[in-house]
Amino acid sequence: MRGSSSPAIEHTDVVVVGARCAGSAAAIAFARAGRDVVALDAARFPADTLSTHLLWPAGLAELRRSGASERVAQLGAPALTTAFAAGGGHQVRSSFTPVDGIDYAMCVRRTGLDAALVATAVDAGARVREGVRVTDLLWSGDRCVGVRYGDRGGARELRARLVVGADGRRSTVARLVGAERPRLNAPSGRDCYFAYWQDGAADQRHVAAQWRCGPDLGTAFPCDDGLLLSLVQPPARPGEPGAGRAERRYQEAIERLPGLRRRLRDCRRVGRVRSATGLASYFRRSTGPGWALPGDAGHFKDPVTAQGIRDALRYGRLLGELAAPALDDTEHLDTALTAWEQLRDSECLSVYQWTNRLARGTAMRPLEIELYRQAAADPALADAVTAVFSRTVHPEDVFTPARAAALAAGALRDSWRAPWPVIADLVGECRDTISERREARAFARTDPATVIPSRPPRGFLAASSGDRHA
Repeated sequence: MRGSSSPAIEHTDVVVVGARCAGSAAAIAFARAGRDVVALDAARFPADTLSTHLLWPAGLAELRRSGASERVAQLGAPALTTAFAAGGGHQVRSSFTPVDGIDYAMCVRRTGLDAALVATAVDAGARVREGVRVTDLLWSGDRCVGVRYGDRGGARELRARLVVGADGRRSTVARLVGAERPRLNAPSGRDCYFAYWQDGAADQRHVAAQWRCGPDLGTAFPCDDGLLLSLVQPPARPGEPGAGRAERRYQEAIERLPGLRRRLRDCRRVGRVRSATGLASYFRRSTGPGWALPGDAGHFKDPVTAQGIRDALRYGRLLGELAAPALDDTEHLDTALTAWEQLRDSECLSVYQWTNRLARGTAMRPLEIELYRQAAADPALADAVTAVFSRTVHPEDVFTPARAAALAAGALRDSWRAPWPVIADLVGECRDTISERREARAFARTDPATVIPSRPPRGFLAASSGDRHA
């Protein structure tokens, strides 16, 4: 009989730490492949989390692939069939390029969305344990072979062939494997504040809207339960006093965005203002012997382009699909994990760089204003720009050197008496393009396995090879 100080020990194929978007998507894929999966989460679902939760058509297509779309549809979020953007005195309306037949976006609050994903994971055969917290990892040499976690019954050990750390930006698994220091990162120039409003504009419930004025950016996304999610991203102000800061900065930004202020005129705010400040986009080393980091644990982009949930669902699913057949052979598994990380990096880098440009927190530049002007008169261009958000085209396929030249020509026609801001913007565009290409080449050459941890991992638990679940 085990002594009271010894943890209870279990064995499984895969343990997933974090059961929200990336974790549930991975658990579903592993379970559907016939693998034994245990997902652990500190929350008890349904439970909210800090998120702006807009899903473009590509994100909804991933939700359908997970099998959770019917549950999510029952939450009642409206189909957002029109994208609206205003800035520089121009208004742009566009439609969505269909992805697997889905030609609309949706804004679904995380309380219902995550609960639907967890229920879908359970239906697929995953075992989900809520209200538990991972405290350490188990190791055999340099290979991760499980986790130690605590619940009401005390300490437990769960041995596994693979540990999936889907536990967010402040990932415990990333810290314990020494992957906290990013391979690539870019601080955001924007802070993020958002709140929910009881929506009083029934005729706007199909529109996903964004406004820009000066350096400020604001959005209005109708969501479930008759609510509206309104987010503002003013320029970052590090070190500003904290008392009442979120409420003050939120209201001040709304006042500086006349279009958003008008959209909220017949709405009533519900609940407090929530904030995310000190943001930075990054890629972390996301795989190693016996472990992987999908979702925000391994890669994060500023919320200005609303890509997080789609990527969490997609790369959680792909991790399960690629790794499940390889779990019985460690060499095969490590190869599959590396291939998964390389796929994610190659698919996400250009969107990461494009997002970082929009996250600078600066006023609209002459070429941006000209893009809005041309898109307002050219529905095909407007749809193409919107398609970048939904990942049906790459940023570099829309924002080409030829496009930059055409935008510069248009901007110069309107400001020929004072051309220098346009010329300076064009020079800056060329500089950014060159810098991004250099960054991409350097990133591609960097072997993630050679990234040195920011500090030695602490609190590692050793597991003998004889104890490991083979």
